[in-house]
Amino acid sequence: MSTIPATASVVVAGAGPTGLTAAIALADAGVEVVLLDRLAEGENTSRACVIHARTLEVLSAYDVAAELCERGLVVPGFSFRDGNRVLARLSFDRLPTPFPFTVMLGQNDTEAVLLRRLERAGGRVHRHCEVTGVTQDDRAVTVEYRDADGTPGTIRADYVIGADGMHSHTREAAGIGFTGDSYAESFVLADVRMSWPDPRTEATLTLAPQGLAVVAPLPDEHGDRYRVVATVTATPPEHPDRDSVQDIIDDCRPGSGATVTEVMWSSRFRVHHRLADHYRAGRIFLAGDAAHVHSPAGGQGMNTGIQDGAALGALLARVLRGESATLLDEYERTRRPIALGVVAFTDRMTRLATIRSTTGRALRNTAIRTAARVPALRRAQAFRLAELNAR
Repeated sequence: MSTIPATASVVVAGAGPTGLTAAIALADAGVEVVLLDRLAEGENTSRACVIHARTLEVLSAYDVAAELCERGLVVPGFSFRDGNRVLARLSFDRLPTPFPFTVMLGQNDTEAVLLRRLERAGGRVHRHCEVTGVTQDDRAVTVEYRDADGTPGTIRADYVIGADGMHSHTREAAGIGFTGDSYAESFVLADVRMSWPDPRTEATLTLAPQGLAVVAPLPDEHGDRYRVVATVTATPPEHPDRDSVQDIIDDCRPGSGATVTEVMWSSRFRVHHRLADHYRAGRIFLAGDAAHVHSPAGGQGMNTGIQDGAALGALLARVLRGESATLLDEYERTRRPIALGVVAFTDRMTRLATIRSTTGRALRNTAIRTAARVPALRRAQAFRLAELNAR
């Protein structure tokens, strides 16, 4: 493991997609940036797997969008169903963007692409290094960390970016509140091999009395790999097996003939909808899941975080090159309202999807079908899912 410097212009805590993007923006500008992550290389999983159009636009500035499209599976459509009935289909192909589609790609692969790009810019990730404390004064920030051997160390930096996830040590050290709540339901996340009746050119959000289920195709030479995200009322195993996932599929799409043949990876988790009260405390900034978490409906979490990282990295680079530090106020002013909209949007989708009453479901379905018949409303929904409103 290389020596971690004692000083830096910027320390980034967390080398997920958000932290990597911020570090790329800084390294490209010639800023001395140190990126710390508590995980060893290769410990990540596929987790987030949707890359939306706005994120591809942002990442095209770093010349990685084309590689992500090549490695991933281009999916131009999204459908809403109630069981086996189609309520609405959305197409991204006429949106005003160079990327009129979503790209399905596991987060581990997305991070690998971003990491190689960071290394080309001269940056690197210091792994097995967990941030344990952050304190600041008027002139700088001191970051305390513990390395792989348990040896403590400190870095003195001009600024710190906390991209260290929902349980962010950086946010806690900065004393920033994380307002919100959690959903009553548990969520299951799984990568599976299965036969699936829908075309691999669309992702599907299925609404059922038992809850919602999102099924999206993943890149695979055999054409049978899918991501399943679903709500469950009972507590499933920590790592749901084939039978558990098959039960979810059967509940949401009864009689469809979909058959799960293998679970490649799975997890059970609780979902929160929370937003940081502020994105900044002095020289400390928050980005990604440290600043906002929400339902996976719509697949927007990683996307919003990458956009945070790019925006914050660019602003910090300008200030460190000599522009006024008041420029940094723009970060919270622009990015927090976007996250607030994402949290509200995904919360509405989740609550609509989990309506239990027969009357409520009938009203919901009628509203979705009616809106889908209006081209302007259908386009607006696709525009929102693609996060093009975040421009």
